[in-house]
Amino acid sequence: MDEYWHSSLLAFEKYLNSPNLIDQNFYKQVSNTFIEMRPWVKYGWEMLIIVNQIIKREDPLNNQNKCDFLNKYNQNCQKVLLENSWVPEELQKGLDEARKYQIANDFDSWIKLHQPFYEVLDFIERIKKDNIKTAIITTKGRIFASKILKKLNIFPELIFGYESGTKVQIASKLSREFEIIGFIEDRRNTLLDIKESPITNNIPCYLADWGYLKNIDRINLPHEIKLLKLVNLEKLLAI
Repeated sequence: MDEYWHSSLLAFEKYLNSPNLIDQNFYKQVSNTFIEMRPWVKYGWEMLIIVNQIIKREDPLNNQNKCDFLNKYNQNCQKVLLENSWVPEELQKGLDEARKYQIANDFDSWIKLHQPFYEVLDFIERIKKDNIKTAIITTKGRIFASKILKKLNIFPELIFGYESGTKVQIASKLSREFEIIGFIEDRRNTLLDIKESPITNNIPCYLADWGYLKNIDRINLPHEIKLLKLVNLEKLLAI
C-alpha cells in the first residue's frame, strides 16, 4: 500500500500535468481514504485518479464523502479524466516513470515500501520444490514485478504485467498450454470473469482473504470460488 501511495504522489509531482501542488507531508503517511478505496481499483492508473481527488484543495475525497464517489466509481473515474484532459495511458506512463525514477535513484528505499506476505513467499518456494510451475500476474508493469521478486529471491517461471492484457486473457492463453491447478486472486470480479469464460471456467479459483477486498467480497461467494486464508495456503498442496 505504501508503494502505491508514494509512487502515485511522485507521478503527479514529476511527470503529470496536475493542478494540485504536492505537499511533501503527503509522503509521510498513506491516506486512510486511499486505503479504504484501494479495493475498487482494477488498473494501476485508477490509483492516480483516487490520489488526485484526495490531495486536491477544493472538496477533496475523505472518509466522509468517499461513498458518493464509490457508488458510481467507474463513471466518476471517467469524469476526472475528462475534467483534467487525461487519458489512462498517460496516467499509467506517469506511474511507470515514477517507479523507474525511484529504482534508478534509491532502489532499496523503493523496495522497502513493499510489504510482502512471507507465507505467500514460502508457499511459492514450496510448490517449486514439488515441480509445480508458478505464474505471477500483476497489474504492475512486468519490469517492476520482476525487480521486486528478484529482491525477495523469488523466481517464478512466468511473470505477466499489465502489458500482457487482462488477467482473464492471460489465464485463457495459459490454459491452452498448461493445466492450471489453481488461480489465487484478490479481486472477486476477476475470479467471476474467469468462471464465466468457457475457456477458463474449469480453473480452480481462490479469493485471497489477505488482499484488497471489499467487505462484501467475502459474502455469498459462488460455490466454485473458495475463500483462501493465509493459514490455509499450505493445505492447497494436499488437494
